[in-house]
Amino acid sequence: MTGDLDEAVAVFVAARPRLMAIAYRILGCTAEAEDVVQETWLRWQKVDRTIVANPQALLATMTVRLAVNVRQSARRRRETPVEAWTPEAVDPGDDPATRAERRDALEQAVLVMMTRLTPSERAAYVLREAFDYPYRQISEVLHLGAANARQLVCRARRRIADDSRAAVSTASHQHFLHAFLNAARAGDFTDLETFLAADQAG
Repeated sequence: MTGDLDEAVAVFVAARPRLMAIAYRILGCTAEAEDVVQETWLRWQKVDRTIVANPQALLATMTVRLAVNVRQSARRRRETPVEAWTPEAVDPGDDPATRAERRDALEQAVLVMMTRLTPSERAAYVLREAFDYPYRQISEVLHLGAANARQLVCRARRRIADDSRAAVSTASHQHFLHAFLNAARAGDFTDLETFLAADQAG
């Protein structure tokens, strides 16, 4: 059994660069491509590999299908895209009308995160998607394993696409928004990290 798993690992490791390239071409996002390849690996472990004639072709097909599913799911979302609440979107050099529009979009994006994500998912998602933190750094901020950080982000992406919502207070919404804007404008993430860590710790 160990030998079979070792062989499965060897095949997957050899194919991984190609699988990453395939997923990235479809999704245009490294983080999502990594998640797709990780899911391919999980599924590859469950395949009856004794009947697979061409492992490389099967892995490529699995990756394509998973990546296409992720892209189609993203297209179905009705929420403000992540780009609306990245640091570039709160440039103080914009004219007042543009700033007002972007502020509204940002408030809506933050509200979506607060009503659909748990505190831990929200913390990991913001650090990864808005500020491009590596998973290792997210794990240090939130005091959890890197694998757990990756799972939180992946789960958060799925929840963002769902319609279920939880109630959230105006005070909590504004507190989160204020911490986010300070980090985006000043480039100092200490307060945001502290806020998110405390939030997810309960």
